Amino acid sequence: MAGNKALSVRNRAPTDEFYTQLTDIEAELRHYKDQFRGKVVFCNCDDPYESSFFQYFAMNFNHLGLKRLITTSYSGSPIAGVQLALLDTEGVRDEPPVKSAYLVDVTQVDDANNDGSIDLSDVERLLRTGRNTPRLLAGNGDFRSAECVALLREADIVVTNPPFSLFREYITQLAEFGKKFLILGDQNAITYEEVMAQVMANNLWFGYENGGTKWFRVPDGYDITTESRKKVVDGIKYFSMGRIYWYTNLDTAKRHEFFTLYKKYTPEEYPTYTNYPAIEVSKVSDIPMDYQGAMGVPITFLEKYNPEQFEILGSSRLLSEPMSNHAERGTYVQGGPRFYVSEGAGRHRRLYDRIVIRRIGVAQ
Repeated sequence: MAGNKALSVRNRAPTDEFYTQLTDIEAELRHYKDQFRGKVVFCNCDDPYESSFFQYFAMNFNHLGLKRLITTSYSGSPIAGVQLALLDTEGVRDEPPVKSAYLVDVTQVDDANNDGSIDLSDVERLLRTGRNTPRLLAGNGDFRSAECVALLREADIVVTNPPFSLFREYITQLAEFGKKFLILGDQNAITYEEVMAQVMANNLWFGYENGGTKWFRVPDGYDITTESRKKVVDGIKYFSMGRIYWYTNLDTAKRHEFFTLYKKYTPEEYPTYTNYPAIEVSKVSDIPMDYQGAMGVPITFLEKYNPEQFEILGSSRLLSEPMSNHAERGTYVQGGPRFYVSEGAGRHRRLYDRIVIRRIGVAQ
């Protein structure tokens, strides 16, 4: 929790302003439909006028059997923010719109057009009229603020794209309040100490539609230096990212599947780390079928992780010993905590982050 921290726009980095596309949300959420029936869903990093998360849940409110949909916006966002003119149920006023933090609390979505389905026009209407009309928040809508925490207490499942720069705090808060969640984050966030603690506590794993290229809406002024990673459609700027993963503690079918192992261990192919007693497995597909001890594997292992087949012991950031205890200075590249393997001639190679695992049901 933020405690006495100033909850202001300065708490968020410019790179936090990524808005997820509806197609990506639909692709992931289709796997969890039965787990939302009768639940209160909280999207606490979303502006309903801009957020595809809100659009998805509002359009599928009845289909999913939701009990309630709560959405809060953040006043510091350069894209999102309530247009106060839209709060006038009698019609749009003439004064310029003002960005501010607000809440939308949905308990009912009606087919206003009587066309047999809920579509965007119905969603737009519920934002203007009736019991779902947005109301201003007292603060700026930061997920750590007292009023947003009070709403979090009422929620069953949190679904959103949280600020990447605050991912540690966000995960810690969800764990503190014991909430179910489905959120987006950078793949490398799995190596954070706070996140790895939840993995080891069996309270966090990867969702389904991970990796690949995802296009996110960004502010017009967002600087994208690589041409291939940007596009403008109908005047809206998008930025592509290739390592965005879904993090969740909702049940997934693949988490119960046993990963088939086919390779056999040899000390030549699986060297032991210089600074930790485990072997290096450079590819998840190469986990040996007959090895009984600790193994370091790439973080993408979590895509295959079945807690009935493997035990997670930690990560290279948490378990690696100082190289100064094992090798002379100058024989290895210095950096943060990582595993090293011998390259011969007295030199050692620094590896990417690793998760340390051990097979379950094998005699130690």
